[in-house]
Amino acid sequence: MKPLRLIVLLCLVVASACGIVRKTPQEKQAEARRVQEMLDARNYTIDIDYMIPLRGSGKPVSSHSIRVAGDTLTSYLPYFGEARMVPYGGGKGLNFEEKIASYSDSGASAEKRTITIAVKNEEDSYIFTLTVFEGGDTYIHVHSVNRDDISYHGSLRVEGGVSIIPSGAKNR
Repeated sequence: MKPLRLIVLLCLVVASACGIVRKTPQEKQAEARRVQEMLDARNYTIDIDYMIPLRGSGKPVSSHSIRVAGDTLTSYLPYFGEARMVPYGGGKGLNFEEKIASYSDSGASAEKRTITIAVKNEEDSYIFTLTVFEGGDTYIHVHSVNRDDISYHGSLRVEGGVSIIPSGAKNR
């Protein structure tokens, strides 16, 4: 009988611990407001945790990000795919800091926001399409003239350098 009681007690402890992790509606609203404020200010960093090349399977990554600061995009992204007409050795790839040529924002909606950023450097022209969900979860699609398209998953970084959504929070 004692082992059964121990198992039941353990199940109750695990179930209550799972309930503690959930966010209240007020916390979710505050998080959504923070996301909107960061996007409105055009001052945000997206930490990347997963890449999805056009050819082949996706893979987890770490220590990569993109940053929008006013009229500048800083891209530090891994790239896997076919490249056409690039400098010998592959060039910069998706590692650069450039002025934004155009920036369009779908505006705030109940669940997501779509931002399109066009950037050009000496190697290529890029269009970054960011789909940012209310909790900070982000999907990024990068289209390039001289390289295969590639996509990424990540999350907005809030003050203090911590992402809003922990890496690996979503199933892939």
